[in-house]
Order: sequence, then structure tokens, then C-alpha cells
Amino acid sequence: MKKLLVLLLCICTFATIAWPQSTEKRRVLVLTDIEADPDDAQSLTRFLLYCNQWDVEGLIATTSIHQQTMVAPETIRNILSAYKKVQPNLLLHEKGYPSYELLLSKVKQGLAVYGMQGVGAGKDSEGSEWIVKILEQKDERPLWVCVWGGANTLAQALWKIKNTKPAAEAEQLYKKLRVYTISDQDDSGPWIRKNFPAIFFVVTPGYNYANATWLGMSFPMPGSDVACVSAEWLAKNIQQGHGPLGAIYPDVAYGMEGDTPSFLNLIDNGLNDPEHPNYGGWGGRYELYLPEFEDSNTGMFKRLNWPQDEPETRPVWTNASDAVVSPLDKKPYTGNRETIWRWRTEFQNDFAARMLWTTKKYSEVNHPPVPRLAHSDRLTVKSGAVFSLSAAGTTDPDGDSMSYLWFQYEEAGTYKGDVSLRPFAPNMYRIPAVTAPVVTVPQTIHFILKVTDKGTPAITRYKRCIVTVIP
Repeated sequence: MKKLLVLLLCICTFATIAWPQSTEKRRVLVLTDIEADPDDAQSLTRFLLYCNQWDVEGLIATTSIHQQTMVAPETIRNILSAYKKVQPNLLLHEKGYPSYELLLSKVKQGLAVYGMQGVGAGKDSEGSEWIVKILEQKDERPLWVCVWGGANTLAQALWKIKNTKPAAEAEQLYKKLRVYTISDQDDSGPWIRKNFPAIFFVVTPGYNYANATWLGMSFPMPGSDVACVSAEWLAKNIQQGHGPLGAIYPDVAYGMEGDTPSFLNLIDNGLNDPEHPNYGGWGGRYELYLPEFEDSNTGMFKRLNWPQDEPETRPVWTNASDAVVSPLDKKPYTGNRETIWRWRTEFQNDFAARMLWTTKKYSEVNHPPVPRLAHSDRLTVKSGAVFSLSAAGTTDPDGDSMSYLWFQYEEAGTYKGDVSLRPFAPNMYRIPAVTAPVVTVPQTIHFILKVTDKGTPAITRYKRCIVTVIP
């Protein structure tokens, strides 16, 4: 359970370990069954507002269980045409937004066939060949593959690598991959996990989406902020009067942006750490284990002749639960969707702020605060010792006033108890004294600094401080 930290007596007895943070851009590639549902176009619109933070390596149109015989790269190009009109204005607010021409060169397509029918000898496509080419580049950075539909274009690339390269060379390419699949939308995702067990893979397995973590993105979960994902909110803050990129954002059909969690944890907001899905972030929290088999091929799914689920053969990064007290009704909720919806108000405000960047001058809109820690983001303290936390040096580029909140992200650490707290007070940038728990083996505790400015819409950024408590 997250806990507010408090203003206490300053008695610091800690040792710091400096862990420099990488400033490298992440390499990101998207597979999308765009046109199967408006939500892919919605997700791509949001994706482009953050694309300055990444090296976008590919935007590949694919099939899925929902769209088995067509691909729609022209829809990707159409959305990029809207991006072209606003890209110069985006550059007034942050550096690094790639040119329209560069992104256009990354648009590719897979075969217009379903699932494993598109994997094997003679099944290469423009999209699968592009993935192989990207993996072969002399670049050791991981390639994050966001799978919004079927995964067969990636599966074909892996089949090609396995059947044309020496095993040792192929293994080095597999190790570059970081795959996040929005559930299973064809039968190639399970095939990849079974045949390439070393690949980093985030997924809620199966074709029945009822248990999926990504539902926390926009579905009306008890305790969640429903207003900020409503049709009215989207019309006011995204679609209407917000320039060509907002105008191209389609209305919701089944659910808003079910694919967006695949890249939310790649956004550089100070909370996200995608190499550690168990740390949690805007895109949810996931743990590495072998999930129990749940056959979704019953009822409606069986009538639709969807593929038969199979038991997982190895651990994957999958559903994990957070305990959250809703800021709306003050009631506690626990579950895997909570790992996303707990941040919903914040990531929606961030989206709305960036959409304003597409048409407004710098002085007319809000920009994120810049949290800082007055100490390392990795601390080591002795069992029972007292240490301090401080956000001294935090600034806001617009000169806005800021609110501060320190809390313990209990599920992200190995220590599963409450941190010893004393008199209770919110909105303290500096916590002079926190008592470490008494432990018999080393334990980690994750403290999150949340800084929210008072601009419109309010924008939140974070810092994570991981404290290791030793006996």
C-alpha cells in the first residue's frame, strides 16, 4: 500500500551508490493491425506526441484475429500527414521530433494473411525483412517491439534469422528484443514464446481479454478516473480545436487506446523503468513467472473459431497486482488493472498538454516540471537506521508552483511491509528522517517522488529512489 512520508527529525546514516542514468534514446518498433478498430489510430496519435523520446525504427501494418486478410499502411501514412503539419510546432516545446519524411520511410507492411499462415519458407514480407535489417544493425541497444495486433511479421523475422544464421549469431539478435504484446491477437505470439524462450516478453496470454492488464488504460474500473477517458473529455482536450493531429483522432468504438500501454512505460517520466517491468509505471506492472493455463477457447470465442489456447512453456512478464487507494472515493482496490489506472489522470493530463503543443506557442502552454533528488537514486542503509529523502533542486520551466508527494511503492520492492512512519504531513519536498525497517536479509524499498505543477492541464513527473536495507 502506498504511504505518504512525513516531515521528521534529520538523522542521516546512509551510504550512497551512484548509478548514472542512460541518456540513450530507446529504439522502438510498432506492429499494428490498424483499421481493425479505431483504437490503433488513437494509439498512434498519442505515440507521435512522444516520438521525440525514441528512435522510431518501424511502423508496420499487420493482420490480427480481428483483421485477417488485409493490412492498412495507408492509414499510418494518413496520420503521419497530420503529424507533418504540426511537427515544426512540436519542436518549439521539446527537441528531437523526427521529420515526417524520416517516419514515412519507416512505414512497412506484413503479409495480408493471418497468424502462422504467414510464417515459414517463402513467407517473407517487407515488414519482416525490415525487422531483420533493424536487428542486424551495429547497434547494441535493445529493440522494443510494441505489438498492437498480430505478431506474425515478427515471427517470420525470427524464423528467417533462425534458419539463415549461425545459432550463436542468432542468439545475439534475439537478446536485443523486448516484446510487449497486447494479449494474443493471433497464434504466432504463443509460437514465439515457445520457440524463442530467451526473448524478453510482456503479455497477458490468451485470446480472452477479460483478465488483461491493459484494460486499466480506459475501461471503467471501480475507483478509476472515468471522466478523463470519456468521449466528452476526448472531444474537449484532444479532438476539437486542437489542430490536424487532434482532428484525426477517431471516436472510441470498443475501448480507448487498448494498445497504448505497450509504450507508456517507454515514456521518460522518471517513474518508468521498462527493463524492470516489476517496478511498475504508466504502462502497468508485471512479474516474471509461468502463468497458470486458462483456456479462453470457449463460448463466444469457440463460436468465432478462434485458435485454441496452449499452456505457456516458460516464464513471461505478465499480470501483477497493486493495492491502490482511489483518490476519487478513497476506497482500497487490488488487482492487475490497478497497476495502470492508478496513473490514469496523470497520463491523460500529459496527453492533453502535449496535444496543445501541436498548435500553441511555448509561452501559452504547460510543460513538465523537472524533479531532482538531492542524493543518489540508489541508497544503502543499515537495518533500523534513519535516512532522509529530498527533492531539493526541483524546478518548473514555466515557473509554476508545484505540489510534492513522497510515497512507498510497496509492490515494486522486496520488502513487503510498511515503512516506519511518524507524524503525518503531505506535500513535503524534504523528508528529513525515515526509519528503515529491521531486516535479517537485504531488502529493497521503492520510494516515489511525485511532482505536479499547477499549470493547465497539470503535469506530473517523478523520481524513484530505491533504498536497499541491509542487516
